[in-house]
Amino acid sequence: MSKSLSHARITLRRSRDRGHSDHGWLNTYHTFSFADYYDPSHTHFGSLRVLNEDRVAAHTGFPTHPHRDAEIFSYILSGELTHRDSMIQKGREGAMVRNKDDLYRMRRGDVQFTTGGRGITHSEQNESEDWVHFLQIWAMPWAKGLTPRYYTRTFEEADKRRGFVTIISPLRAGSEAAAEEEEKAEPVIPGTIPIHADLIMSAGIIGTDKRFKYTVGGQGDVVRSKEGRNVYVHLPMTKNGSAKVRLAGREDSLLEEGDGAYVSKVNAGDVISVESVGEAEAELVVLDSQ
Repeated sequence: MSKSLSHARITLRRSRDRGHSDHGWLNTYHTFSFADYYDPSHTHFGSLRVLNEDRVAAHTGFPTHPHRDAEIFSYILSGELTHRDSMIQKGREGAMVRNKDDLYRMRRGDVQFTTGGRGITHSEQNESEDWVHFLQIWAMPWAKGLTPRYYTRTFEEADKRRGFVTIISPLRAGSEAAAEEEEKAEPVIPGTIPIHADLIMSAGIIGTDKRFKYTVGGQGDVVRSKEGRNVYVHLPMTKNGSAKVRLAGREDSLLEEGDGAYVSKVNAGDVISVESVGEAEAELVVLDSQ
């Protein structure tokens, strides 16, 4: 165990202990209480409220539904998922779509982000011939009644193989943002998606026997809350059980596919080492919030 991280508490969240529902068209695992699954010891972690690992069958999906006062993002692992704003009618896309935030067929490497704010309506459908596998993540914003907004970005796999890539970072103007700053939507870290929360999302693909290092709170002055960060690490089920990682060099912190870990009592600047110790490369998602 790294001496510099000896103060950290790492609590494993085993895949088998997550909430699980198989509806035929949807096979879903819930890290936190969601829908019919409720566990009072797993309701949220920092700003992180929902982490669902979903598989959706071909030609099915989530029909038009509303969201409000939540920051919602989808991370595509395999397959194709079509995000469609409620104003975009199927069959009339060419005439109605203004940009890819209104309608976008997301594939591996894509992240779609929604600020629910005072109310937004959209659908997420698998219009392809194969299953789609993705993470659906919700965070609690620092304010209610925000202006609804979509973002869609692609993050290159080659970059994720070199180290953790930051995907989401806080809105630079913070919770006191003026209307023009909201419209500008500048994130603290250029090239990332801005979120209305003191939260960073990162992802990496760690080769077998390789080690990545994650800096809590990001590199530099990224987050406002420096002490007592809440870092959740998730290893999606992408390699048929062949991927495994070890956190902070601890023998009792070995994650298998579908597992996660609550890392608490850490501060901005702390470094968490992640070692790939399985037979296949490991794709890891890190959610770091106040």
